[in-house]
Amino acid sequence: MKTSSIITIGRQCGSGGREIGKKLSEHYGIPFYDKELLKEAAKKSGFCEEVFESFDEKPTKSFLYSIVMDPYSFGYHANNFDMPLNHQVFLAAFDTIKSIAEKGPCIFVGRCADYALSDFNNCVNLFIHAPLDFRSKRIAEEKGITMDQASGFINKKDKQRASYYNYYSTKKWGDMKSYDFTIDSSVLGIDKTVEFIESYITLFEKK
Repeated sequence: MKTSSIITIGRQCGSGGREIGKKLSEHYGIPFYDKELLKEAAKKSGFCEEVFESFDEKPTKSFLYSIVMDPYSFGYHANNFDMPLNHQVFLAAFDTIKSIAEKGPCIFVGRCADYALSDFNNCVNLFIHAPLDFRSKRIAEEKGITMDQASGFINKKDKQRASYYNYYSTKKWGDMKSYDFTIDSSVLGIDKTVEFIESYITLFEKK
């Protein structure tokens, strides 16, 4: 099945957002970008991939932290030395997201993609959430850890994602007003949630 839409997915840790994105990508036969975005951004920007990984959906670091890291090895040149490294990395990813989206339908997970593509009228912005117990069970099974450990991991991850999104965008992470719609993946399960989203996209493209 074809789609003309660009899909962005915000997600709570353990809610299945990445899995849902991958299934939508396979259904529509369009590119999928989660960690894959970091490789693309590194190619386009001249920064090494490791620096993107170090700042990926993480709370912002101070300017002092940025310059203490070996800046020149990361492609951080004197002519833009007045901008903190984390800002440069974000802008490089921001530009990469827009550049990829200009080529056609695709799926982005996280990384403020909905904000980067706010001028695109063919963009569907989703947020996947679920109760903590549901998410903790998924993470515990995936990582082979206890439910308590999974809960701690989830809380840390969600705080990082919220900090990143709220700092760099003009919206609030997880707030329903920030997205076209939000959905609890525990209600229908992952596969049925994917089907529901596909139905929504069909209606979106007919409007």
